[in-house]
Amino acid sequence: MLSAVALPLPRRRLLTAVVGAAAGVGLAGATWTATRHRRGATTAAERSPGSTTRPVGSTVPRAPLSGRVIGLDPGHNGLNWEHTAYIDELVWNGREQETCDTTGTQDGNGYTEAEFAFNVAQYLAASLRAEGATVVLTRTTNTGFGPCITERASIINNAGADVAISIHADGGPETGRGFSILEPVASGVNDDVIGASQALGARVRSALLDETPMPLSNYYGVDGIVARDDLGGLNLTTVPKVMVECGNMPNPTDAALLADPGFQQQVAGALATAVKAFLTSSDTTGATTATTLVRA
Repeated sequence: MLSAVALPLPRRRLLTAVVGAAAGVGLAGATWTATRHRRGATTAAERSPGSTTRPVGSTVPRAPLSGRVIGLDPGHNGLNWEHTAYIDELVWNGREQETCDTTGTQDGNGYTEAEFAFNVAQYLAASLRAEGATVVLTRTTNTGFGPCITERASIINNAGADVAISIHADGGPETGRGFSILEPVASGVNDDVIGASQALGARVRSALLDETPMPLSNYYGVDGIVARDDLGGLNLTTVPKVMVECGNMPNPTDAALLADPGFQQQVAGALATAVKAFLTSSDTTGATTATTLVRA
């Protein structure tokens, strides 16, 4: 807050203050200038080559994602396997009954999908917040269980998110490699965000190919895209959303990448690139060409 300072007012001179609002997380700023009535005179600060005083009317640039709300859903949870009665409870997924959650998969060394997803979400949340976004996570630790898929959808929907990504790793055949992007199919609740979700999926696919060594899936979907109508997280979304299977844990090559913190940061960086491109582009309704419907 700026405090008032009593200053003598010389004849025919007026001291004016222009306060500029700064954008971004944790920033505050003010711009001051002295204006004189006589023939455009300048202040000493304005004349000084080393002055940091900004011209009247200038503003600090807004952070790229300032004002945006982004939902992140790290799949499963670290102790789901200890709470099978809870995660096996049936819930309505928008089309049919589905279990509340699952334990997720793991690699041959016991490294879990839940831990991978949580780590990537933490890296991604930090990156997005640095760009000015508000990030909403469906879980904030990897030492609990749940929430159910229905609650995960509600958390993000109720937050008024502009976009959402659900982070997973697959448990496919041992010979299979690569990432895939699961996109929603119209279920009633999600009808208004199908096109935007497909546009988001295209951004995610491009970013993962450009910024990580993980290839497109060679066993699942078409060009890395899979349409799913049996997942509550996608059926119940009211915001543009995709689920990303970032690699295949039973495959030794994929597993080595998925457990590597460096790769996890690459995935987070690629997802941040995709989200930023999606939110700052006017193309949020374009659809991908893949129409294959897969039900697992």
